[in-house]
Amino acid sequence: MRISARADYAVRAAIELAAAPPGTPVKAETIARNQDIPREFLENILRDLRRRGLIRSLRGAEGGSMLARPASEIRVAEVLRAVEGPLAAVRGLRPESLKYTGPAESLVDVWIALRANLRSVLDEVTLADIAAGTLPDAVRAAAADPANWEPR
Repeated sequence: MRISARADYAVRAAIELAAAPPGTPVKAETIARNQDIPREFLENILRDLRRRGLIRSLRGAEGGSMLARPASEIRVAEVLRAVEGPLAAVRGLRPESLKYTGPAESLVDVWIALRANLRSVLDEVTLADIAAGTLPDAVRAAAADPANWEPR
């Protein structure tokens, strides 16, 4: 799976908001500076997160963005879906809608299994988990396995 810059920036911006005290707005300039995200790019990402109901914004001198729900209730997968769409689309289609024939027929099962594996991490890890450095045990174990660090 390829994680786009947009997806990476969106998750990092959401983590910045998760690290702020609840109900405290964070200015886009602060997020952009702290996470080294181009400001205009960040504004578009924040707009997408707002449209999906993950963040809310306050205007004015003391304004900024904040999470719309507690960080412990927002999964990384939600942030990714907000800016990129489905986690495992094939040519822009959901895997279960695909039909292959002949020797490629079971490829649909591979795409669905891939999506299930992505979900097993991204639907389990919350913004609060990342901001606090308290990742689920299964994620920590997978990240600690030296074989998973090998480029292939």
